[in-house]
Amino acid sequence: MKKPVLLSTLGAWLLACAVPLANANTADTVGKKIYETTCAACHANGVASAPKPGDAKAWAPLIEEGQDILTAHAWVGVRAMPAQGGAPDLTLDDFAQAVAWMASASGGNWKAPDAAMMHRIRHEAAERLEQDIKAKKAMKKMLERD
Repeated sequence: MKKPVLLSTLGAWLLACAVPLANANTADTVGKKIYETTCAACHANGVASAPKPGDAKAWAPLIEEGQDILTAHAWVGVRAMPAQGGAPDLTLDDFAQAVAWMASASGGNWKAPDAAMMHRIRHEAAERLEQDIKAKKAMKKMLERD
């Protein structure tokens, strides 16, 4: 009878240890990894005024825009930042994880985007792209008139 109790206790202990290990690959970890492999090329050194993670003063007005707005505008390209952070293979979901990590590391209380947040980000990005498309079409019409 002692063997099942021992195995049960050992199993419970292993499960208790596994939960923190499983959570070690949280969105914070994912966001940081994406930052390190993609975003750091500009953000680590402040290339073209890219705000560095941890620089609360530089990030404050960006964080104030809100997670959905900032992420969507950065995704389509804003200021000196190219669309998709210059990484065309980077998914919006992964991009959003990296932005959340950078903002959180810089004084924001941003969480990994859930489904509702991703919906808002996608909606805002689509609207921003539509504005850009209209502006480009207007420029094209100007060329055609010349």
